[in-house]
Amino acid sequence: MESPRSKMPRTQSLNQDISTKRRRIADLARRKPELVFTALAHHMDLAWMREAYRRTRKDGAAGVDRQTASQFAENLEENLQGLLDAAKSGSYRAPPVRRAYIPKADGSRRPIGIPTFADKVLQRAVVMLLEPIYEQDFLPCSFGFRPGRSAHALDALGHAAWDLRGGWAVEIDIEGFFDAIVPHELRKMLDQRMRDGVVSRLIGKWLKAGVLEGGRHERPELGTPQGGVLSPLLANIYLHEVLDQWFEEVVKPRLRGKGVLVRYADDAVLLFEHEEDARRVLAVLHKRFGKYGLKLHPEKTRLVGFQRPPHSRTPKGSSRPGTFRFLGFTHYWGRSRRGYWTVKRKTAPDRFSRAMVAIKQWCRRNRHRPVREQWKMLCQKLRGHNGYYGITGNSAALGRFRYEVGKAWRKWLGRRSNRATISWDRWNRIQERYPLPSPRVRRPTVRSESML
Repeated sequence: MESPRSKMPRTQSLNQDISTKRRRIADLARRKPELVFTALAHHMDLAWMREAYRRTRKDGAAGVDRQTASQFAENLEENLQGLLDAAKSGSYRAPPVRRAYIPKADGSRRPIGIPTFADKVLQRAVVMLLEPIYEQDFLPCSFGFRPGRSAHALDALGHAAWDLRGGWAVEIDIEGFFDAIVPHELRKMLDQRMRDGVVSRLIGKWLKAGVLEGGRHERPELGTPQGGVLSPLLANIYLHEVLDQWFEEVVKPRLRGKGVLVRYADDAVLLFEHEEDARRVLAVLHKRFGKYGLKLHPEKTRLVGFQRPPHSRTPKGSSRPGTFRFLGFTHYWGRSRRGYWTVKRKTAPDRFSRAMVAIKQWCRRNRHRPVREQWKMLCQKLRGHNGYYGITGNSAALGRFRYEVGKAWRKWLGRRSNRATISWDRWNRIQERYPLPSPRVRRPTVRSESML
């Protein structure tokens, strides 16, 4: 008689086997927080590599070898087996990442690294090994790039700000975080939980792989392979010790009042009930981060008075509560529709400008494409913007963004000929036929006085 397992599709059965392996690793890590894992690589087999390939994005840019995901898939089994054999034998050579740049709102450019597709698959396989272990160690204050937690960072910060009646906020901005991580410090942190020879050797090779830019191969002494699949996990491991654990075990017991940390990757905010606590912690933050080779931005790392305004109107001469930024939003105190004070969020000016610069550049580059094709792409971009920034209280910024997108589209449609403009009658007809999506907001998640 056939068992239910034998009737399962082969792919589903293999995925369950991998999930079982990861669950066993997680259970062991949770039951024994002092355990150091010395044997992990034996879990990596061909089925594990297939799952790593399935979880790897296929639409990213090509690395230094110019191999795309579709080209890798042409000989998928052979390529996966080759990666697995090279990783376990120690013969794998980590290729350098290809340097690229993306524009910032202030006109400067942010460097990013683009690994090869094969390297992404192997890094994903290693992440699948390490993630079940470190997820048991990470604290609830950490949200970025963690399974099932990334979407809740803003809500957690909003609730914390409300519970403290605003309090005092310390914005933390780390200068060039991914390029400043000290490799030997990171290795010491990894050794506290994982000393598998195969995995440690691979991580060491990725840390030394370097960057290829303009035909020149550079091997910086500091930093992690930014843009790689493994980078977010390594960043969380690093900041777990530098900030999260230190704040929880050393700082909070010494506070006069309440203190809350909310961190998303290298973006973090500290909230304090008392100004004295906030100033004391801010005074030691630079020394704490400097101990691990990190430098805080002297202007962007700042203390903000975020106290809830009084119930009555703000008296003349008194200062309004400050604002702070987190994950692309400006957080501020505002009135609800019923007149109660609540923590509100709106699109941060620099993020708004950055998004509009990208839209204008796209409209310029694609102005000669068919109007319907342009409309579909702009709708997709608007929905993506609304999906992230579409929260209660941000409708004005969403409406303004939609207006500016339409304005930019009209401008570059008019540049398709020598007229350098497009009549309003024609533009109105285009809008009727190809309407841009209206902004939508999610339900409110931050409490107000009316909910007490």
